[in-house]
Amino acid sequence: MAKSSAGSGFRCTECGWQSAKWSGRCGECQAWGTVQEAAVLPRVARGARAGASGGIRSALHSAAPASTIPLPIGQVDATDATARPTGLDELDRVLGGGLVPGAVLLLAGEPGVGKSTLLLEAGALVAESGPVLYVTGEESAAQVRLRADRIGAVGDQLFLAAETDLDVVLRHIDHVQPRLLIIDSVQTIAAAGVEGVPGGVTQVREVAAALTAVAKERSLTTMLVGHVTKDGSVAGPRTLEHLVDVVLHFDGDRHSQLRMVRAVKNRFGPTDEVGCFDLGEYGLIGLPDPSGLFVSQHREPVPGTCVTVTLEGRRPLPAEVQALVGPSVLEMPRRTTSGLDGSRVGMVLAVLQRRAGIKLGRQDVYAATVGGVRLTEPSVDLAVAVALASSAANLSVPHGVVAIGEVGLAGEVRRVAGLPRRIAEAERMGFRRVIVPAASGAPLERADGLSHLMQVQEVEDIRQALSAVLGAEP
Repeated sequence: MAKSSAGSGFRCTECGWQSAKWSGRCGECQAWGTVQEAAVLPRVARGARAGASGGIRSALHSAAPASTIPLPIGQVDATDATARPTGLDELDRVLGGGLVPGAVLLLAGEPGVGKSTLLLEAGALVAESGPVLYVTGEESAAQVRLRADRIGAVGDQLFLAAETDLDVVLRHIDHVQPRLLIIDSVQTIAAAGVEGVPGGVTQVREVAAALTAVAKERSLTTMLVGHVTKDGSVAGPRTLEHLVDVVLHFDGDRHSQLRMVRAVKNRFGPTDEVGCFDLGEYGLIGLPDPSGLFVSQHREPVPGTCVTVTLEGRRPLPAEVQALVGPSVLEMPRRTTSGLDGSRVGMVLAVLQRRAGIKLGRQDVYAATVGGVRLTEPSVDLAVAVALASSAANLSVPHGVVAIGEVGLAGEVRRVAGLPRRIAEAERMGFRRVIVPAASGAPLERADGLSHLMQVQEVEDIRQALSAVLGAEP
């Protein structure tokens, strides 16, 4: 009996990988439990494949006339692709100046982080110079209106629609003729005639492709809200990130008011910028100078604290690391971190024990950051080591000291990128002494020829660093 050409196959709901047989793990993204049965299209008949060369020749003769003609690149008018500011300076900083006509942006973030609030504020500011269409598929129009009243984002040119059908959304676009389209979120929009539930791989791919085609055809800037998975990556097929021009991540600790937006992909600007916002009762407020938010104020030096300077994109941010070390009453001492990479803290602990002779095997260790900031850069290793040694020895780090450097397993202190900018920011914040890796090229003189108020001290290994900061060998 001949096998049927149509039937059912299996597709991964995360990345769209297809297979004829079911498997517990996706062969593409390696996710478990995401392969589900899905209908597949019938195969092309043999007769349709016959005479392929003749079909290609006939297709060439029957091709539609070109709507444009190729031009030398020097004659292409680029004025229509100029970025237009949104009015939110921190968002414009990340975008590279503003919104580009025809660009499609994807904003991803955890639930409740403030994605809708950010786009509603941006939409209200853009609406001052032209119509903006805000389509919500997760809330009712009345709920969005209440938020707009609270944050002051109500305008005559800001149009609101609660809709989940793609065809209706396209009709709204024809009616409003907006200069900015906001879809909140792309996982809630469904296309008729496309298999799968809203938010599935097929639906998300088709909806995003249709909205992208409309955006390019009409030079309509489109902003899509996307969900994230448990590990923080953008939910849906990977093709979603390839379809759009800009991918932004909006994140922050839900227990802190600080929010940061980063560009993961940007065809029109840099990807090493970060925008900082303060999330309050009346919306998001840009923080052009967030320095000082992550450093606590102590009247007297306290053991177990050390300040470092991290780079968020190209922006240097002073941040304080705090550590608490004490005798453990448990068989397995506790190792607890907050805002720091637990594996790197464990590595620094091992280096302190093996290379610096500090006994921490029977001690409970707690390490955290100030202000809810998350520090994952290797340049904070030295500050973590100094804070841990300071708490273990009950010795305070003097006021005005900053430690910057990566700690290696051999106990050496390695160079880090952007050191001149870090030192300049620390000096601006009032710090007067910085511990840096040896041969790091740290500037000892200012560009104007005057001497630095900052004392730069270079160290080669962890023992030298602890001796320079705490004043004695550990």
